Amino acid sequence: METLGIFSDVDSAARAVDNLVREGFTESQITSLTSVPYPAGVLVINKHRSWFRWLALAGGIAGTLAGFSLAAGTAWVYPVQTGDKPIISSYPTAIIAYELTMLFAMIGTIVGMFLEMKLPTLKKRPYDPAIADGCIGISLTIHAEGERITCEPGVRPGECIGGVASLSASQQKERAGEIMRAAGVLRIIEEERQ
Repeated sequence: METLGIFSDVDSAARAVDNLVREGFTESQITSLTSVPYPAGVLVINKHRSWFRWLALAGGIAGTLAGFSLAAGTAWVYPVQTGDKPIISSYPTAIIAYELTMLFAMIGTIVGMFLEMKLPTLKKRPYDPAIADGCIGISLTIHAEGERITCEPGVRPGECIGGVASLSASQQKERAGEIMRAAGVLRIIEEERQ
C-alpha cells in the first residue's frame, strides 16, 4: 500500500521526509518523485546499491567472448588455407569481437536501465501529473500488519521496517497523512485497492 503526497517546493518535501523518518518510518519506505534532477540525498537518502554498471560490464565481457567465438570459431570450423597465413587472423577477429562487445554492452546498459527504474511496473502505483509540472511527490510504502518484510543481512527487523510497523496499516496511513499535512502538502493520493 502506498501514499503519495504532492508538494510545491523542496523545503516542504524535505520537511515531510525528515518528520516521517523522525516518526519511525524508514528511508527505504520513502521515495521521491520529481521531474527536476535533484542531487542524491537532497530529499531521500537511498542506500540502494546499483547494479547498473555491472550489467553493462557483464554485457561487454559476454560480447567480447561471443565475438571472439564467432570469428575464431567460424574460421576454425571452415578453414580456408591461403598460403602460409594463419587460419584465425587477428585483425578480422578483433573487429568482430569489438563490434559484439559494444553491442552487448549497450544491451546490458539498456537492461540495467529498465531494472534500475523498475520498469515495467507490474502493479499500479499512485501518480499525479503535477509532478511533471515541477511539483515534488513523496511516496510512502506502508507495510500491513503481518506482512513479511525481507531485511538486508545484518539488519535487525526493527531497523528495517521502522518503529511505526507495530501500528495497523490504516493507523500508519493516518499518521503519515498528518505528518504530510503539517509539512504543507498540496494533496495526498492513496493507492487504490484492487
